[in-house]
Amino acid sequence: MSPSPTSNSTNQSWGGRFNEPTDAFVERFTASVDFDRRLALHDIQGSVAHATMLARVGVLTDDERDAIIAGLGKIRDEIERGEFAWSVKLEDVHMNIEARLTEEIGVTGKKLHTGRSRNDQVATDIRLFLRDEIDLVAGELARLREGLIELAEREADTIMPGFTHLQTAQPVTFGHHLLAWQEMLARDHERLLDCRRRVNVLPLGAAALAGTTYPIDRHVTAELLGFARPAENSLDAVSDRDFAIEFTAFASLLMMHLSRMSEELVLWTSAQFDFIDLPDRFCTGSSIMPQKKNPDVPELVRGKTGRVYGHLMGLLTLMKSQPLAYNKDNQEDKEPLFDTLDTVKDCLKAFADMVPAIEARKANMLEAARRGFSTATDLADYLVRRGVAFRDAHEIVGQSVAYGLRHEKDLSEMSLEELHQFSDVIEADVFEVLTLEGSVAARNHIGGTAP
Repeated sequence: MSPSPTSNSTNQSWGGRFNEPTDAFVERFTASVDFDRRLALHDIQGSVAHATMLARVGVLTDDERDAIIAGLGKIRDEIERGEFAWSVKLEDVHMNIEARLTEEIGVTGKKLHTGRSRNDQVATDIRLFLRDEIDLVAGELARLREGLIELAEREADTIMPGFTHLQTAQPVTFGHHLLAWQEMLARDHERLLDCRRRVNVLPLGAAALAGTTYPIDRHVTAELLGFARPAENSLDAVSDRDFAIEFTAFASLLMMHLSRMSEELVLWTSAQFDFIDLPDRFCTGSSIMPQKKNPDVPELVRGKTGRVYGHLMGLLTLMKSQPLAYNKDNQEDKEPLFDTLDTVKDCLKAFADMVPAIEARKANMLEAARRGFSTATDLADYLVRRGVAFRDAHEIVGQSVAYGLRHEKDLSEMSLEELHQFSDVIEADVFEVLTLEGSVAARNHIGGTAP
């Protein structure tokens, strides 16, 4: 009987079961190291905690622990300096680091994997990585919210038309409009922090799917890594990717909000609106039309929204038919998650830098608010306060607007005599509510438009 091939002819992490090396194409097709190397520092962080815990429960000696931690420290330095030699033959970030550790400190490096599997290891790495990234996203989101609030305070008295159906509705202030954006982002911020709470659960210790017979202490590992608690079911711990989907769902909502803001910025910078000016550094020109100043940053943010939506649908589809527990399908979770994070961080940075530098064209906004009979509702409310039923008041104001259209006069430009032809309850004090300033100031309740 011929001898079995040595493990050197197959993969060192699982080659003992196999009688021939992996096909070269399959090796490349199944490898993830080209993208999951991004988890390297978090993989080392998790391994340091795992080794520390193993020594604490007596599975490793203190000397073995110290050798492992020192070796991992050297590897971390190599990675940060860009000197680490990544190999597709070693499949993923975990095996690349473990192989280098064994090369550095000998057989002790092979003991690091005691009591864990790549299944719970990668689940831990992703959670560590995403937790740190969420904190970065939260910081940029807070910076954008602060910028919006500061700009809103500066523009608290700047009157502009409010729109429904993109038609002039009632006068509002630019500050009030900006704070509507802030409300969207406040909800996003809450969702993000809530997502972080569910990310912050430790899978390590679940091993491949059924836990381990070694006397590990998962609470120690959770404490060392800053997790709130260990995951309570080993099957779910290694196969759960809800947290990645939830983050991408948050990101999709955030991008939808940024896209709505972008659409308004694009409209407002157009010659037809001319409500605002964006700094040149956030715009580009045309290769053929020298007069153009294109709002490329908001346009690109608007375009990138679909990209994030696609990642959300991709992750949902990835998980929809998977039986418990871990499946190789889950290797496909990282690229969409990584790209979602990169996209969201870039878009938030662009907006957080751009928003405080927006300049309002106040005169243009005010003039636009004068058009379209934006105080018509205020006239109806005035009539109701004078005892007219609202439906009758609505009819009276409708007739007044029709008259104004025929004579090209806004309600505030009509004389008292002209208004009397529609209702004799109208008095001279009506002009206090027909002005744009009076209209805005009158809505002084919580959530209203009064500066």
